[in-house]
Amino acid sequence: MPARPLDARALAALAANPGCRRRALLDGAGVDKAALADALGAPAAFGQSQFAFARGHAFETRVKADGGAELLRLVHERLDPTAEPPRQASVADLTATDTEGRTARTALALREATGAGTWTLLDHPMLALPVAGSPAFLEPDAVVVHPDGTWTVVEIKSFPVLDGAADPAKVGAAARQAAVYVLALEEVAARLDPPPRVHDRVLLVCPKDFSNLPTASAVDVRKQRAVTARQLARLTRLEEIADALPEGVCFSPELPAEELTAAVDTVPATYAPECLATCELAFHCRARARAAGEVTALGRAVRAELGGMRTVAEVLAAAHGVTGAEDDPAVAALRRAAALRAEALTAAAAQEVPCP
Repeated sequence: MPARPLDARALAALAANPGCRRRALLDGAGVDKAALADALGAPAAFGQSQFAFARGHAFETRVKADGGAELLRLVHERLDPTAEPPRQASVADLTATDTEGRTARTALALREATGAGTWTLLDHPMLALPVAGSPAFLEPDAVVVHPDGTWTVVEIKSFPVLDGAADPAKVGAAARQAAVYVLALEEVAARLDPPPRVHDRVLLVCPKDFSNLPTASAVDVRKQRAVTARQLARLTRLEEIADALPEGVCFSPELPAEELTAAVDTVPATYAPECLATCELAFHCRARARAAGEVTALGRAVRAELGGMRTVAEVLAAAHGVTGAEDDPAVAALRRAAALRAEALTAAAAQEVPCP
């Protein structure tokens, strides 16, 4: 079947759940996970609404109006205040007939802007990042070249900043996505001599409060970049995961549901509730995790507190003194919680007044 190309959102999702071998294998092989989820009877139920898409497009158009004057002002203010103000900035021409042409034109524009000594805005440039042996074409919202020749990724989102704070989960997702663009920019920079520096702080632009006015903040993406780079390195060694699979296993959505489910189950998954917002197979993995009683279905925070206990049955057995060492902090905490619960239920039962 034709391989499904990876985009920045898919690559960022790899960084959000680095321990999931199932996602690493399916994404590296280019499997269409949405079609796979439909065939498994657990279709994905997430995505951006048309209203949100239109609102985001309108906000991005406003931010980039007048040759990106407001956007460049925000970059100067938040990331490079010691440089000359962007009074005579230029917008690079990235016109090309196809994806490969736009990628080459972007690389040429970056090379020219690096030595120009002025502010330059690249609106929706096209970058290529090698993933599992083939290029993934990525399109950031904008890239700005500073007068000193350094490069900055700009990420424009439509979620609001209310009273100076934004939703941490959405900021984290934006940071992971921007880190993918930073890695792709570094690939372009590495081909220049000398290679220009790609800033490890990106500019996140969002609406301020309930208005359509832009506000911006610098976001450090070094951690997200490192995690994504490690994940991409894993994708280049997919044969290590594939070698553990049974001979002849196939993930074609045309297979019968039972056979396809058995094939998917041959690759271990690491489900977490956060997967519901990033992975097409999340509902299938959640159902399997709940059926197996895996504690990962309760969230990463709960899983981290439970030590070596992997299932809900193990947790309950430890809480009731059936299994587990007494000197284990997780077991001691569970038994204390079970004792408090029993005490509370006993007190509540004693206070019940029978109905007349």
